[in-house]
Amino acid sequence: MLHCVHEYCMNNAKNIYVLKTDFLEYLEIERGRSLRTVENYDRYLIRFFQHANVTQVSDITERSVRDFRLHLNRSPGNKVKGQTQATMKKNTQNYYLIALRSFLKFMKKRGVEALAPDTIDLAKVGERHLDLISGEELSRLLHAPQGDDLKTLRDRSILEMLFSTGLRVSELTSLNRDLDLSKDEFSIRGKGEKVRVVFLSLDAKKVIKEYLAARGDMDESLFISLSPSHVKGSERSARLTPRSIERLVKHYAIKAGITKKVTPHVIRHSFATNLLENGADIRSVQAMLGHAHIATTQVYTHVTDKHLRDIHKKFHGKREEK
Repeated sequence: MLHCVHEYCMNNAKNIYVLKTDFLEYLEIERGRSLRTVENYDRYLIRFFQHANVTQVSDITERSVRDFRLHLNRSPGNKVKGQTQATMKKNTQNYYLIALRSFLKFMKKRGVEALAPDTIDLAKVGERHLDLISGEELSRLLHAPQGDDLKTLRDRSILEMLFSTGLRVSELTSLNRDLDLSKDEFSIRGKGEKVRVVFLSLDAKKVIKEYLAARGDMDESLFISLSPSHVKGSERSARLTPRSIERLVKHYAIKAGITKKVTPHVIRHSFATNLLENGADIRSVQAMLGHAHIATTQVYTHVTDKHLRDIHKKFHGKREEK
């Protein structure tokens, strides 16, 4: 038996919710996970604990996990366009299992006897589907904001920034106006508190400079709400929220005549596929997107593999004419 002097070994019977709190604090402080991620893990674990009637770590067994998986698999999915999906998606089910595995790994790390994390296999999911727009549609989207008023300059800056940098929408909204536009790059702190470098195109720099020059406020945020309550000096933060950016992108996609669903993440997809189609290597794209694992980036290669058909036609099956 493992000999352990850690306090956790003395508290194997510790209430599961106390241990959960320790785990969530570990995620936030030591692993640098965002508050949203911590809140999600909390929700996933509570659902498992309540369903399996878990009060101690020893209550987590292969049987209780299997019963929970059946429960998830038979649960209704989210509402889409007013209709509830018949069953929960496999990738959503996996969020619960990943949270539970992480919790068990934390228990093992602290010397607590617990179910082996690797006994929990994730549900098999189909190949990830990417929502993409064509290059022509992207061009129409970027040019949809027309005019030289402050709102139009702001909106054009947002669209150009998204495509130039490949930023996540949460990263975009975190930016402040003290961005050094004399350079073509800047650092951003992304998921897991990891810092990476992203790059600004000439078009993005130009319109952002115009936008900032037209601003007459003192707010530190780069992208702000221009509603009357903010313009008149409301004490509320003027910083645009991710939801506001999503609505803005949807508005201009409709204006550009794009019938597909367009979100800030779709523009991020366009950023990645554009780089790969123009010859960038996948490791560089991984770094620019801020992906922790290369497998996450490799989903884009399936989209750009269409050029292989042209290579096949050009070089395959050629025979010398006699």
